Amino acid sequence: MPSPFPGMDPYLEAPELWEDVHANLATELRAQLQPQLIPRYVAVLAPYVTYEDIAIGEVSAVKPDVAVQLREPVAPSRETSSPIVAPLIGVSTLAEPEVPAKTQRIEVRRVGDETLVTVIELLSPANKRAGTESFEAYQRKRRDLLRSPVHLLKIDLLRRGVRWPIDTELPPAPYFIFLSRAALRPQVEIWPINLGDPLPRVPVPLQAPDPDAAIDLGAALARVYELGAYALRVDYQRPPPPPPLPPADAAWAAARIAAWREGRAGSETGAGQ
Repeated sequence: MPSPFPGMDPYLEAPELWEDVHANLATELRAQLQPQLIPRYVAVLAPYVTYEDIAIGEVSAVKPDVAVQLREPVAPSRETSSPIVAPLIGVSTLAEPEVPAKTQRIEVRRVGDETLVTVIELLSPANKRAGTESFEAYQRKRRDLLRSPVHLLKIDLLRRGVRWPIDTELPPAPYFIFLSRAALRPQVEIWPINLGDPLPRVPVPLQAPDPDAAIDLGAALARVYELGAYALRVDYQRPPPPPPLPPADAAWAAARIAAWREGRAGSETGAGQ
């Protein structure tokens, strides 16, 4: 069954779902691109690791700072009659308060010499959480890309966290797509996406004089939602993950979910007859 939402489903932003959504969406977008690219280019899934907070909503499920375990005393050595005192064993989470999360980006490469032409990034929470080591590392990689002749397409389907720093004031939309074409920098093409908007079809630039390829983000997410059986995994009786929706969006979402549940109940009743 399709999602209650015509575009991005905010419930898919939940930490327990997003890594799965992210991986499946990257795979689906690559499948869309490949027939448009060959034989001059190929789309490659490039895995990398980010570090995410262990969090569910606003409540962090972090382990205690120090866990203490007591071991049995060590037997005396032959060289001395004084026993070696057994230490307490502590496990600290202060140095690494995050856990690794596997993510993927799509790289468009030229056939023959593997020249990197375009990078398509699906942002993860770690890419948007300012003040962390993962965020700073990501910012450095982004700056390196922007200094290169590589096109950069960033797909931001997460309401939480910082946006790409743009001099132009962004409209108050929950989702964005940014495209930085190498030849037009510092100009950036921007697609703001409101909660009720269908996800757009956006260009994927290649090397001149080749025309742009394209990805249909709405069709990709719809297929991912179906194949991932998210209709069975999402609890639509609860509010979506933070941040809270604005009142108008929350009322609209509640109405969409109510209609969706009625339609689902009706289809299940009809199937059982």
